[in-house]
Amino acid sequence: MSPDQLVRPEILRLNAYHVPDAHGLVKLDAMENPYRLPTELARELGSVLAGTAINRYPDPRADGLKVVMRRAFAIPAQLEILLGNGSDELIQILALALARPGATLLSVEPSFIMYRLIAEFCGMRYVGVPLTPDFALDEAAMLEAIAVHKPALVFLAYPNNPTGNTFDRAVMERIIHVTPGLVVVDEAYHAFAGGLSFLDDVPRHDNLLVMRTVSKLGLAGLRLGYLAGPRAWIAEFDKVRLPYNVGVLTQQAARLALEHVSVLEQQAACIVAERVRLVQTLRALPGVQVYDSVANFLLLRLAGAADVFEGLKRRGVLVKSLHGAHPLLTDCLRVTVGTPDENGLFLDALKAELDTRS
Repeated sequence: MSPDQLVRPEILRLNAYHVPDAHGLVKLDAMENPYRLPTELARELGSVLAGTAINRYPDPRADGLKVVMRRAFAIPAQLEILLGNGSDELIQILALALARPGATLLSVEPSFIMYRLIAEFCGMRYVGVPLTPDFALDEAAMLEAIAVHKPALVFLAYPNNPTGNTFDRAVMERIIHVTPGLVVVDEAYHAFAGGLSFLDDVPRHDNLLVMRTVSKLGLAGLRLGYLAGPRAWIAEFDKVRLPYNVGVLTQQAARLALEHVSVLEQQAACIVAERVRLVQTLRALPGVQVYDSVANFLLLRLAGAADVFEGLKRRGVLVKSLHGAHPLLTDCLRVTVGTPDENGLFLDALKAELDTRS
């Protein structure tokens, strides 16, 4: 007996999602908030967690956490909330619920790789529509793909990962209008996008949901995402959610942190300010193209990016190499906006690496 006798062929063809070892490196590859909780808040968190009954199952619906999240993120009262173990689980819940035979999941490319991977995990057909060379939505191509494939599920990241830009809102509205299935606007980087959001628009559309995560806001280790949408849709997706999917420690930690959401928002503001400084410095370097971003990362294009990635790693800085991931990402690197010190180390390493190639 061997795996190829039982495992689905599409799973056999996949590679497991790879997370590189960042030990001993300046970690700028995963779009994490580089700031920890302030000392006093961390102490309070420790006290709360110490008093948590980990011998008991968590609140299965996490109702107390949802109340705090509604207040922290101004989620409209008429919308229901579904919580997931990170956004990845929510994507999987949606795909599992909508994976009728022959159903299609559609997104743009390049974008978040988990849309494609989870479609394959769940047995949905995946269609990726290329962005334009400047990473905008190709409206004609999108509308044609929707007409041909009639997707049950469309994901649009806003801002987009790994490009960092937002898409034209009017084009997105037209895509929502013509899509016969659900459209999920993935706002994972909402905290850095200056208030751009579709959350208040959800009640105006019967096929629109908004998905967010608290990971980028500084709580990546908690693994908590949420989906906001009409009660009728959320009720169906809740049937697919596994019981107790959000652990008791995550619920307690997230409640406390989000009761102090202004602290996290201040950290996000620091990241945005550093993003501006980093862009200005990078654009002064010869041979480095920096794309506009409203996320907590930057997309760079420079000759020999794959070799530069390895050079940066040897100099103690880990970024993300996107070369080879998609034709539009040839010679591209993605770098998370870190603390001023981390960004300085990255810039020094990049300048030194470029000097060796000049």
